[in-house]
Amino acid sequence: MPVTPDEIRALARTLPRSSEVSVRGRIKFRIGSIVYLSLAPDGSTMGCGFPKEFRAAAVENEPAKFAFPGASDMRFNWIHVRLAAIDADEMRDLVEDAWARCVPKFVAAEYAASRGYV
Repeated sequence: MPVTPDEIRALARTLPRSSEVSVRGRIKFRIGSIVYLSLAPDGSTMGCGFPKEFRAAAVENEPAKFAFPGASDMRFNWIHVRLAAIDADEMRDLVEDAWARCVPKFVAAEYAASRGYV
């Protein structure tokens, strides 16, 4: 089953220090002023924090799932994900990983411990 924007929003709202904002028709989640997740207005894709060094490999190996961000966003640790191509577990991994890159390490460690990830 593909995931929905509502499922993504429900998860992101539970992450410590995460806040939801609407910017030019896009729902975005951020830590302070750092955006780690963005949902397309039509609900078909999400953009999320992702290591630049792995981005090209992800797009090359799974082009139906991943896409490069626009040219102006290539400088950021960011990737686009087609929601129809991922399941709930993969969505959770992508969102939690993007969030963990933005919060202090101790916050991410506490969250991981509370979820039994460590």
